[in-house]
Amino acid sequence: MTEDLTGQPPGPDPSAAGPDPYDNRRQVLYWRLLARLFDGEEQPALESASLGVVEDIGLPSALLDPGTSLDSVVQRHPELADEFDGLMTPDDDAAGSRDRAAEVRRAALVSKVLLNVFATGSSTVTAEQLARWQSDAGWLERALGGRPGGLRGGRAAGAGLDAGGLGPELAAIEADLVGRMRLREVLADPALAARLTPSMSLIEQLLRDKGNLSGVALANAKSLIRRYVDEVAEVLRTQVEKATVGELDRSVPPKRVFRNLDLDRTIWKNLTNWSPEEERLYVDRLYYRHTVRRTTPQRLIVVVDQSGSMVDSMVNCTVLASIFAGLPKVDVHLIAYDTRSIDLTPWVHDPFDVLLRTNLGGGNDGPVAMAMARPKIAEPKNTVMVWISDFYEFDRSQPLFEGIEAVHRSGVKFIPVGSVTSSGRQEVNPWFRERFKALGTPVVSGHVNKLVHELKTFLT
Repeated sequence: MTEDLTGQPPGPDPSAAGPDPYDNRRQVLYWRLLARLFDGEEQPALESASLGVVEDIGLPSALLDPGTSLDSVVQRHPELADEFDGLMTPDDDAAGSRDRAAEVRRAALVSKVLLNVFATGSSTVTAEQLARWQSDAGWLERALGGRPGGLRGGRAAGAGLDAGGLGPELAAIEADLVGRMRLREVLADPALAARLTPSMSLIEQLLRDKGNLSGVALANAKSLIRRYVDEVAEVLRTQVEKATVGELDRSVPPKRVFRNLDLDRTIWKNLTNWSPEEERLYVDRLYYRHTVRRTTPQRLIVVVDQSGSMVDSMVNCTVLASIFAGLPKVDVHLIAYDTRSIDLTPWVHDPFDVLLRTNLGGGNDGPVAMAMARPKIAEPKNTVMVWISDFYEFDRSQPLFEGIEAVHRSGVKFIPVGSVTSSGRQEVNPWFRERFKALGTPVVSGHVNKLVHELKTFLT
């Protein structure tokens, strides 16, 4: 006997030799997934067969509708929400056994997530469609074991989700969607602009186009940039607060207040005063915890390449610089450069204002930025210089490296960074990478958490 495309067993004995019904069902779902990803047109046989599989295993037919967002599916069927979390990182089955029915169910859910995120078409995109894609991408990140934004960066900086380098692909898709949206028209309409969710791709487009915006459109653009900056700042500030804890300063006597009382030490030190007859401990001396942290004045000079490939670093670094500038006894200076350099130190406390003053794109000229940065070094041993760039300087490579080498040898703590993102993706000129390694200042990982740690060890 034969079986239909839904994989129904041909007779009452499903263990009889022949095609595995569960494998057939998964194949139907995955063949439909591939067909829709590479063509986009419906294949009637695959569609009807997939519908039969989905309905037979008790899942809603909305999973096969490409026009239905995952938010809508979960809203109508809330019991599915937990199934999407970690969907694509399943636990190993005990004793190597396989739940074949669960594999078919997972194939149907995974197909929905992948189609909604990767089958984006090529037509003009509306604000509503962009918002829906961003939400669906968040479900993909949850399915991979992270949280929304964990791969694309921004609000979830530091999520630590890698997923085999998928983050740059998602960012590229989002950038394409933003590019296909009539952004100026959307920004001119407050109702449409309100549907936009700030993201790195959207912020990049807004920063590049801000000179062509005015009136309501410019006000809406600024509002989106401000929202994004505030969300990134909230995440990074938490990371800095956790990391920047200086050593206890034991030269300062502890403050003798009840909240600083070290009860365990007080009992231990007075155990010799224990009276067995009275069952009472007599305390001769109270001990208090040290809470004062040792800090020394430090100067932090941040130099950021603002050429086209470094937009995510520009956003993260301006926010990070503003946070460190708010710490006691840390003197922060911020310089951005392309073929020219600009001193943004007067506005370092407001990353929003900094970003509005930058002009993303163009080439880069590192020696020009170094000429502006070096006069800011007052006490080399008490200065850290963070240089964020891909270091593709071409005919200016040697002059820039000579300047960096001189700064390093003067006693400045020099930290070269390939980029500052939440995914850690970076591309650095191999010529510079080798020379930094030989100099004893290897390029720091592009993950923003690593930069926070490096700064913490010097500034606290």
